[in-house]
Amino acid sequence: MAQKGDLLLQMTGVQKRFGGAIALRGTDLSIRAGEIHALLGENGAGKSTMLKILAGVHENDGGTITLGNKPFQVGSPQASIEQGIAVIYQEPSLFLDLSLAENVFIGRQPIKGVGIDWKAAQDEAGKLFKELGVSLDPKRQARGLSIADQQVVEIAKALSMNAQIILMDEPTAALSASEVERLMTVMKNLKAANKAVIFVSHRLDEVFAISDYITVMRDGATVSQNPVANTNLQTVIKEMVGRELTELFPKTTHKIGDVVLEVKDLSNPAFFRNVSFNVRSGEIVALAGLVGSGRSEIARAIFGVDKYETGSVKVKGKELKKGSPVAAMEEKIALVPEDRRQQGLFMIAGVNRNISMESFPNLVNRIFINFKKERALTATWKEKLSIKFADASASVDHLSGGNQQKTVLAKWLATNPDLLIVDEPTRGIDVGTKAEVHRLIDAAAEEGKAILMISSELPEVLGMADRIIVMREGHQVTELTRAQATQENIIAAATTGKVA
Repeated sequence: MAQKGDLLLQMTGVQKRFGGAIALRGTDLSIRAGEIHALLGENGAGKSTMLKILAGVHENDGGTITLGNKPFQVGSPQASIEQGIAVIYQEPSLFLDLSLAENVFIGRQPIKGVGIDWKAAQDEAGKLFKELGVSLDPKRQARGLSIADQQVVEIAKALSMNAQIILMDEPTAALSASEVERLMTVMKNLKAANKAVIFVSHRLDEVFAISDYITVMRDGATVSQNPVANTNLQTVIKEMVGRELTELFPKTTHKIGDVVLEVKDLSNPAFFRNVSFNVRSGEIVALAGLVGSGRSEIARAIFGVDKYETGSVKVKGKELKKGSPVAAMEEKIALVPEDRRQQGLFMIAGVNRNISMESFPNLVNRIFINFKKERALTATWKEKLSIKFADASASVDHLSGGNQQKTVLAKWLATNPDLLIVDEPTRGIDVGTKAEVHRLIDAAAEEGKAILMISSELPEVLGMADRIIVMREGHQVTELTRAQATQENIIAAATTGKVA
């Protein structure tokens, strides 16, 4: 049994190459029992490659890895589990029709006589949930659990296999504020049990709130390893991006013109009721609120992905046909969705095909695609958005999260929309790319485009928006000007329905 402070993991000079691309060029990492260790860096810095080597997905090409005083057996997920390493992914993969106890002990069910001892499994799962400080019924079905609760079940599964090191990849990206707080409590309980937690996050406020140590990576190499008390936010940002980053929210003053979007009494009783607002050219309007407050559903209804029951949507005074994305695009509306992988990109297609997808009418000669024009369009947006890729025909699945997000933005900006709807535009991307995305949104407003932005990050909302509409449980609670808005006001409205 490891004691607090014992060295559990030592990675020294670790290297990894994928063909001609160098993912890791000599990285170091030291992990001790009873600590929470944040692994930070821009998209493409090598964080995921590090985790995948520890998870047994990849083998390192150079350097040494030791667990305790033994060499680490690489290249086998099962070997990683047997060596006490478990991975908790951002989106858990539970068997939804099985009970929580069945999920915890899947493939390792306790046997009594000739059958499975379900009572023992349920009792042990309940004990693990209690150790983690959460109240979950081991007998209940996994279907219907929140992402946060699913992550807890995955952590309990890891503990049932005697995991000493828990890897968490963007664990809070899809969680509400209350769920984040509870996950942090779970992480502290793991620390108290002398487990080590390594987690990747782009939410730097959470990193400084929960971490004991911070390791920063850049371009496949370790830049620094420090106790959290020996560093600060600005230092970490500079180490991540290799430069001072003074304008994370580069909001400028724009000329605000005529109404582009007018939403009146919009209702879909399952998600939102009687929502009314407008967005003018050159204006950034943010929809704020907790996860599940109806913000994304409103955006999808405006764009025609989902239908609404009553109310109307007008674009430049013309009523928009409901339930028709084609009609929305004809009226020069663009939607950058929350889930870029599932809804924004064709992951097996190349960068050029993804960027050109909504611009085909301008790229087709009779019935054939003009590939020269397509390549020219890709080159234009590669330069404008600083999208990094080696081969425009290679699938976007190989791009970092930040470059995937910029590809989605390029696809829609290439259509020259009058209204740009961006849903969680910077979720899961690094601080440097986040600043670039903010500049792109601000530049679109400067060009006279109307921007409707949905974001769960209050600093982003406060930094970018001209007006903020706060949603709570499907209802429009209040509207705040930039001057009126504070974090306290928005949180109070989103949680209680009243402005502080």
